[in-house]
Amino acid sequence: MMYNVRGENLEVTPALREYVEKKIGKLERYFDGTEDVHVHVNLKVYNDGQGKIEVTIPMPHLLLRAEERHEDMYAAIDLVTDKLERQIRKHKTKVNRKLRDREKEAKLAAPVSVGASAAENEEEFEIVRTKHFSLKPMDSEEAILQMNLLGHNFFIFTNAETNRTNIVYRRKDGKYGLIEAN
Repeated sequence: MMYNVRGENLEVTPALREYVEKKIGKLERYFDGTEDVHVHVNLKVYNDGQGKIEVTIPMPHLLLRAEERHEDMYAAIDLVTDKLERQIRKHKTKVNRKLRDREKEAKLAAPVSVGASAAENEEEFEIVRTKHFSLKPMDSEEAILQMNLLGHNFFIFTNAETNRTNIVYRRKDGKYGLIEAN
C-alpha cells in the first residue's frame, strides 16, 4: 500500500505518519495484491481542539471510506481503522454469500444435452465473466460522462424521462449512439 498522508491545520509528524501506516497497514491481510493500492489519509484539527481523520482507499471493485472525530488523533486513527475493518468484513461476507448462492444455483440447474449433430454445427460460446449492477436513473448526457469516466465503450442506464433501460455507446467514428429498449 502506498500512503498519502496530509494534514490540515496540523503538521504530520513522523510518529503520526508511522502510526497511521502501522494501523491501516493491518488491513492488508484482507486483500491479495495490495502493492498498487493508494491510501489517502487527511488529518484535520478544528478550533475546538477536535481532530478528524478521513481515510479513502479506492480499489478495483470496492471503495473504502471512513472518517472519525476525536480529541485524541491517535484514538481517531484507531476508530477509523475499526470502521474500515468492519466495511471490509461486510463486503467479504456479501461476496462469499453471492458465491455460495451461485454454486447452489449451478448445482440445481439440470445439465442440458444437445444432439451430437447440432453440437457439431454450432460454435461454443463461453461466458467468462458476469457483472451485476443497479441501473441509476439519468439522462443520456450523464450516461456518456459516466461511460467516459469508466473508460468503457458502452454504458447501460435507466433513462430518467422514460424509466426504460437504455445503452449509450461509442461509435468507431468517435461519435456516440443510443439504444432504447422497448
